[in-house]
Amino acid sequence: MRNLYLLAVSISLLFTPSCEKGFEEINRDPFNPTQTDIGPLFNKVVESLQLGWDEQFYLHNETLYGITQQAALTAATFQNITIGTEDVWRQYYGALANIRELERRFEAWEGDPEALNNVQAQLKILLAYKTFHLTDLFGDIPFFDAGRGFESLDLLEPKFDSQESIYKFLLEELKWADDHINTLPNPVTTGGEPYLSFGSFDNLFDNDLEFWRKFANSLRLRHALRMVEKDPGFAGPIIAEILENDLPLIESGEEVCLYPARLGWRKESTHWTFREHKKLRMGSTIWNQLSENDNADGSGIFDPRALTFFETNNANEWAPFPQIPDAGTPGEGGEPYDGIRDNFYEKKGNSNLFSPFNYYLIRDEYAVPEIMLTAAEVHFVKAEIYLRGLGVPADPDQAEIEYTDGVVASLKFWQGVFVNTPIWVHAPPELSEGEFYTVANHPRISIFTNPNKLELIYAQRWLDAFRQPWEAWSLLRRTGATPREGAVPEFYRFSYPPSEVENNPGKYQEQLERMGADTPGVKIWWMK
Repeated sequence: MRNLYLLAVSISLLFTPSCEKGFEEINRDPFNPTQTDIGPLFNKVVESLQLGWDEQFYLHNETLYGITQQAALTAATFQNITIGTEDVWRQYYGALANIRELERRFEAWEGDPEALNNVQAQLKILLAYKTFHLTDLFGDIPFFDAGRGFESLDLLEPKFDSQESIYKFLLEELKWADDHINTLPNPVTTGGEPYLSFGSFDNLFDNDLEFWRKFANSLRLRHALRMVEKDPGFAGPIIAEILENDLPLIESGEEVCLYPARLGWRKESTHWTFREHKKLRMGSTIWNQLSENDNADGSGIFDPRALTFFETNNANEWAPFPQIPDAGTPGEGGEPYDGIRDNFYEKKGNSNLFSPFNYYLIRDEYAVPEIMLTAAEVHFVKAEIYLRGLGVPADPDQAEIEYTDGVVASLKFWQGVFVNTPIWVHAPPELSEGEFYTVANHPRISIFTNPNKLELIYAQRWLDAFRQPWEAWSLLRRTGATPREGAVPEFYRFSYPPSEVENNPGKYQEQLERMGADTPGVKIWWMK
């Protein structure tokens, strides 16, 4: 981390001479900023939202898919988790240096402070998303003093901050963002000064400020629910404010995703991860959520997402790998993720005995998005809140509506993924509007006919997060009630990467003494 903070110092020195000039330029013409302006720096922060190659390989494929049972690991392979933790740690703190530089420029702004409201809000929202992601992986992390090496050499080794303090700070920052975003076209301050804008450098939402508000409130709702049982006095009023005031939230068709083609980015990492790893297959846990029976011809499949997430084995049969294999489980092989399938789709290898992930889902480099937050997840969050009466009075009827809308939103989103992916030649049939609701009301998953309503909500939220295993893991850690076979593993966090131990030894030792151990068995703050 020391190197990242030194990098922050270099960035600061690089931009300091032109800081005021840059703001003057963007104030005169906010849609044509110069190279030293806030726009390019903000775009670097947006770019940092991409999942790291090693993060996907070692944290997702090698670890979290097995823990969440959204898939099955057919064999233990590399187990070099620290390569993945180094990746996600480095990416976060590299972006944090740019965020702190932008914050410093905002503080140096000599114009009307109100003119900064929109750009400050957008930055706060991205900082919240990225920081929630990191702290939910590790627990306590360096945050308040981190990325500030350009301010003082004393900050090159920042202290670790409690996850509780980070969560509460970020939730307040998101409220500030919702309160201060001005969604009017070409807004001006009360003093007549035009608002600053990232303009064309907002590659995430194309400067749609209402969309930013929805994202902020959806994040507030997601993470207030995550901590509500740890501190209901803090989280409950946040939930109530959002739902009772009908604040804008992400809706179906507005999923927050990174689309490679739109961002001018070739997403090679996902195919590389699966091609090199090779060991992930459809497991029996998720198969039982998608099919009524084990018929190899797929006649029991009632949920069309099965055809989007997975495909048949080399014998064209649906074959889940046992989530808990025994001595009689045959070994798995084949090459279902090899690039040779671009031209020879049926070539999965004779030893491919179990159903792999759908080739197109992990092969595409331009159209299949990296998912940050779906409308379905927002519906499932609301369904749990209304069913349990968290922050608002219990409303079972509204919970049923939110759950059903969540299932439909998820079905529509995942259908849109294959419909909008040009290389997806062997695509499943498309469903009509009525057919989406037919699936949502199937006896296996209908909330109107099943007594275990909370179990259904968790199962569908877990299923929708198929390509977000880190979110499914958070749901598992909070509830212990997502679909699974066998006991829940005592894997609650990732250990800090070796570079942090080496480069921030004093503060790491203080943190170690507070925690007692830097191991996966130490629960993070919001866990019961």
